[in-house]
Amino acid sequence: MDTISKLILGVKRGNTPFHRFLRSALMLIHRPPVRPLPRLANPFFRFLYELHYQLIVLARFLLTLLYRGPVFSARCARIGKNLSIDGLPFVEGHVQIEIGDDVWLGGKITISSGRMIDQPRLVIGHGAEVGWNVRITVNREVIIEDHARVAYDCRISDSDAHPKQADLRAANQPPPLDEIRPVRICRNAWIGNGSHILKGVTVGEGAIVGANSVVVANVPPFALVVGNPARVFLKDIGLPSAAQAVEPKAQE
Repeated sequence: MDTISKLILGVKRGNTPFHRFLRSALMLIHRPPVRPLPRLANPFFRFLYELHYQLIVLARFLLTLLYRGPVFSARCARIGKNLSIDGLPFVEGHVQIEIGDDVWLGGKITISSGRMIDQPRLVIGHGAEVGWNVRITVNREVIIEDHARVAYDCRISDSDAHPKQADLRAANQPPPLDEIRPVRICRNAWIGNGSHILKGVTVGEGAIVGANSVVVANVPPFALVVGNPARVFLKDIGLPSAAQAVEPKAQE
């Protein structure tokens, strides 16, 4: 064991008073204590606290306005009005991206496509929301319809990315085309955080996918599914209110 490793181990174990002193000093550096302020100083430091975050918001606004927005817009095949992005999505591959009006995209979103199909397509409808740290794999087609919501840490994929056969995976072969099946998240559906939506799945209108669920089969409209694999837990949940249901008839 070299000298530095011996010193590190000695500090962790606290072998001698010197090692224990170093450990205490390092703890103080890594976890500096926060001490209460005199009451007279509170207004000033409270102002600094608010200023700190407002400056961050301003910096993000300028970054999006002058850089993130234009470069992401250039990457998309079509974007609608009032697109809002919290960060620059990382797009890998040749996927075509179409975005409707009033869409919100969180930060750390990854959109990727493979080599199997010439024109893979991601469509995000009007008023849809895609949360932070979402990964969407598009090898054929993924459609997120109007006003659907995908919470943070979700994964959506229209293929398994690799063939089932071990020898073909070892040879780095793509999956067969018949195993690449489109995914559709219908209007007003809600995908809970940490959920995985797998190939060929349609999440019905107004349906809710519970947090951390793995969806391998179609979800009926206005149903709540939970679990791994996700199963129907409740039916006819989240139906439109009476006022919403009557309104279109009144308009007719």
